[in-house]
Amino acid sequence: MKRALIGTAVIIGALALAYGLAVSSERIGTVIAIPAPLAPTPKEATILFAGDAMFDRTVRLTAERYGEDYLFDCIDPTLKSADLVILNLEGPITEAESVSVGSVPEGIGNYTFTFPISTGPLLAKHGIDIVNLGNNHILDFGSAGTISTMELLSEAGVQYFGDPLTHSVARKDVGGVSLSFINYNEFVAHAQAASTTLSQVRAEAAAGRLPVVYTHWGVEYATSTPGYIVTLAHQFVDAGAVAVIGSHPHVVGESELYKDAPIYYSLGNFIFDQYFSYETTHGLMVAITFSNGRAKNIREIPIEIHRNQVCPSVTN
Repeated sequence: MKRALIGTAVIIGALALAYGLAVSSERIGTVIAIPAPLAPTPKEATILFAGDAMFDRTVRLTAERYGEDYLFDCIDPTLKSADLVILNLEGPITEAESVSVGSVPEGIGNYTFTFPISTGPLLAKHGIDIVNLGNNHILDFGSAGTISTMELLSEAGVQYFGDPLTHSVARKDVGGVSLSFINYNEFVAHAQAASTTLSQVRAEAAAGRLPVVYTHWGVEYATSTPGYIVTLAHQFVDAGAVAVIGSHPHVVGESELYKDAPIYYSLGNFIFDQYFSYETTHGLMVAITFSNGRAKNIREIPIEIHRNQVCPSVTN
């Protein structure tokens, strides 16, 4: 009898529950479904690469006349479109007086650069997150100038890599993607520089990070790529680099995709006062999205320089 009562109660309870749900469902007018598990957010990061930036000579004079922000005002919306922005800082930041201001092309001091101590905060203000220091001008004011540059950038919150004193690597985790930025500078001992860069690439890849090599190499104003540079770029990728970005020629060079890794042999000028040719006033920015251990998407952004202000190219 007790079992019968329990059985009856269970049946009545089940019917009541079913009825209740039916009424509830009818009242709401929808069928309640259990949501599927949310798909994990894809890990990806979009990095915007720019070429050579120089803040001395007539660029310094323009900034003094119109304000430093003038240099970036036109390109700011483009800089804000990426998770991270990287460029080549073509010289040191020091308290020394400029020797290139007022000089004439090929004259004394014309190719010796020092940038105002406000350069670090200026870069940070306009979204430049990391700069390459491995180039042929970072030692224009000696080791002291390089040390000054690193200290002032750090104070401004701008990361750097490739300084010739420590061969630093910049590591940044963005959108769940672990990236390492490594320099190759042709203007130090060539074989030693290549060996150092390859070792750094292998070490960063072994640590589970994505190595990107930003280089300073090649022939000024040459759009074609020497064979040894192509070989070296491929070696960087073979060692684990997911992208290779070049600077120094001051003009846009060739590009290719090698083993899924984009290689841009030269992005040309970003901020510079070389107005003697179309090629030196028209550079290139490249936005690369990295995901699942490789470059997922590549977008080229042509730029042009007018009165020392950089803008997206009107032909873009």
